[in-house]
Amino acid sequence: MPKILYFPVEDREIFEALSPGELILIRGRLLGARDATHRRMLELLDQGRDLPVPLEGECLYYVGPSPAPPGKMIGAAGPTTAYRMDPYTPRLLELGLAATMGKGPRGPEVREAIKRHRALYLATFGGAGAYLARRITSVRVLAFEDLGPEALLELEVENFPAVVINTPSGEDYYQEVLRRAGSLG
Repeated sequence: MPKILYFPVEDREIFEALSPGELILIRGRLLGARDATHRRMLELLDQGRDLPVPLEGECLYYVGPSPAPPGKMIGAAGPTTAYRMDPYTPRLLELGLAATMGKGPRGPEVREAIKRHRALYLATFGGAGAYLARRITSVRVLAFEDLGPEALLELEVENFPAVVINTPSGEDYYQEVLRRAGSLG
C-alpha cells in the first residue's frame, strides 16, 4: 500500500521515511505553476514584494492544464519537464517550499538545494494527463490569471500518484536507475 503524503506539510520529518523510487499518493493541496508564473514570482521577489501565496510547506506541481472539456473543471493535467524550472527552484526552496513535482531529472544545483532545505522532488506520470486530472477535485486561480494555463493554481487532490525522486538526504532515483542499468551491461 503506497504511503499517503498530505500537502501542505507541517513537519518535513515525514520525508525521511521515503525512499527513492517509492510510489506515494498525495492528498490535500498542490500549487500548480509553469515557467511564466515562476518568472513572475521571482520578479516580485526582486522588487521586494510578497508572493501571492506563502510557500511554506507547499508542493509546487509543474503543470499547465489544457482547457476544461464541457462539464469538467480541468483538462488534461500532466506534468511539465522539471529542469525548465531549475533556475527558479533554489530561491523558492529558501522561502519554505517543501516539494516540487514534474517529470524528468533535476540539475545539480537543484539537487543540492533540495538536500540543503530538507525538501523533496517528486515525479508523476507524463502521458497520463487525463488520468491525473481525475485525481484533482477542485481548481482555483490564485494569481496571474492573465497567463491562462500558466497561472498560479490551487489544486485540491485526492490520491494523486507520484514517485519519490530526490530525497532530503541527497538520494536520486534517476541516478540509482542509471547505476543499476550500467551494472547490468
